[in-house]
Amino acid sequence: MLYPLTFETIFKDKIWGGQKIKTVLGKDFSPLPNCGETWEVSGVKGNISVVSQGPLKGQSLQELLEHYKEELVGKHVYERFGNEFPLLVKFIDANDDLSIQVHPNDELAKQRHNSFGKTEMWYIIEADSGATLNSGFNREVTKDEYVKAVADNTLMDILNIEPVQAGDVFFLPAGRVHYIGKGILLAEIQQTSDITYRIYDFDRVDDKGQKRELHTELAVDAIDYQYHDHYKTQYEPLHNGSVNAVKSPYFVTNVLNFEQEVMHDYRHLDSFVILVCVDGGVRIEAEGGYSLTLKKGECALVPAATSQVTLVPEGGSMTVLESYVP
Repeated sequence: MLYPLTFETIFKDKIWGGQKIKTVLGKDFSPLPNCGETWEVSGVKGNISVVSQGPLKGQSLQELLEHYKEELVGKHVYERFGNEFPLLVKFIDANDDLSIQVHPNDELAKQRHNSFGKTEMWYIIEADSGATLNSGFNREVTKDEYVKAVADNTLMDILNIEPVQAGDVFFLPAGRVHYIGKGILLAEIQQTSDITYRIYDFDRVDDKGQKRELHTELAVDAIDYQYHDHYKTQYEPLHNGSVNAVKSPYFVTNVLNFEQEVMHDYRHLDSFVILVCVDGGVRIEAEGGYSLTLKKGECALVPAATSQVTLVPEGGSMTVLESYVP
């Protein structure tokens, strides 16, 4: 029988990674020197998540999907994606600025890489004083102006830079130029894809003195050059409530802030639900007497066959991201 699932963390050291995955989220990534990303729920080939507890411990997400099908992900999700799990959940610790980059949309990713595109969202867990990130452009920009800015090394002049603090949400549709700035720890929910076009990497070199590969030409046709008045998601967290932060064709994400237990009925969704604890702790109680506890930096996959769960704050309060496929 299916039950709310947790998975073994997949650790990734990065040139820009730091120590907060260990010091803030309590995840031991040794023997790696640093950890830039953890992959918490992944169906990406070569990085398939493995169940960490319960009767299904040791089985991979791929094996579960192939065996349980719509019981795991929901009928309409299985009809749409088959044996490919559609979402990827990460934590990212930026000890230095990430590269300026962009991700292709579904059409371009399918054509070039036989992959899904990469629309994503960020929830800021912690941010050092003065930390900033980039999402989009700060004015109307043509393709020719962008190409010239890259060639002239003046790209930073046309990027929209946002100061950030804990609780901020950014939605980044495929095609939006972006980078995560130094001093930010965040949760990322995205389409299952590992396609990134690196535009500029601040001229840094790795421990062998090599610069990382850039994908300047591939990026030009992947970029959405449209200017927007607002890039940060406008939402107000609710005390003892749930508020929608992201609604897209790929995933819906709600932010739950509670100091009391709450029952959520998922029968109407016809989708799995991923619960990501970003502050405090939460005990998830499901049918059959099954329960598990998540602390800050942990997440669980609630199968579509689980009709309802009760969420109980641990340690006084919980802030949880609740995501599913619409």
